[in-house]
Amino acid sequence: MQRVPDSLDLITVGEPMVLFQPPADQRLLTAPRLDVHVAGAELNVAAGTARFGVRTALCTAVGADPLGARLIAAAADLGIDTTLIATDPERPTGLFLKDVTDDGARRVYYYRAGSAAARLSAADADRVLAARPTAILTSGLTAALGEGPYALVARLCREAPAAGIEVAFDVNIRPQLGDVRGQGKRSRELLEGCGRLFIGTDEALPVFGVDAPDAIIAAARSAGVAETVVKAGADGLWVDAGADTYHLPSAASSVVDPVGAGDAVAAGYLVGRLRGLAELPSAWLGNQLAAGIVSTLGDVTGLPTHVEAAELLVRAAENKPA
Repeated sequence: MQRVPDSLDLITVGEPMVLFQPPADQRLLTAPRLDVHVAGAELNVAAGTARFGVRTALCTAVGADPLGARLIAAAADLGIDTTLIATDPERPTGLFLKDVTDDGARRVYYYRAGSAAARLSAADADRVLAARPTAILTSGLTAALGEGPYALVARLCREAPAAGIEVAFDVNIRPQLGDVRGQGKRSRELLEGCGRLFIGTDEALPVFGVDAPDAIIAAARSAGVAETVVKAGADGLWVDAGADTYHLPSAASSVVDPVGAGDAVAAGYLVGRLRGLAELPSAWLGNQLAAGIVSTLGDVTGLPTHVEAAELLVRAAENKPA
């Protein structure tokens, strides 16, 4: 029987993967070697929150293979509680490739169909709910992995609030996983129990039918969401702070790889809120994390050190973002 961790601040629920990508300025087609990283939206968020001392676990499944073992070891090294990571002897660990196109854009190739995490089901909510964390984070991406993962996310969104557990939801639409409109519709259906929402301006149309930040926040409020962070890439982010909506310009001074920025925003925001900060300083913290992530290759490589994280949290708490 799997041990249930206790005294957790946050559990993220989703699929971690191993990422293979060529070094900077090289292409998959010709690179003689590839760099190996760990990634996946919920793992990225967990790594970010754990860096600030937030007691964080990842609930997922990996294969009984070297990539799965690598993920578990890497998650532990990142400070993530791995107790809720199951090992599936029949299905493989998911992986993906990242490349750069001729125009400088990043392109991702997923190899996750039939993975161990795609076999997650509503029953896996038992171990999350039994751990009784302060909050959970899951996503539309996890729900898009299959009917079982969708049932898991739906059960968590439905039952966690009744158990006194806060629910944060990141839309995270992935065109590679199928019908974008369908993913948006399902995400909208899952919002009923969600208190915090992270959504990109490029994801809002299939979810709410609008894409202007103020309209997105209004639609989220109408859906019953108490707090919304709207991510807009180079245009920064907007945060719903109750009576007011604030815009924070991007804090990035250089962009090497934009993938993972949205996860960093979610991680920083959750750190702030779990540490008792208001919405605006929490969003500022997420903005700072995102700036670090996009400055390097790899989804978690640009995280601050523990010392830097502590300093950022103090600055956010003092409400001195400059």
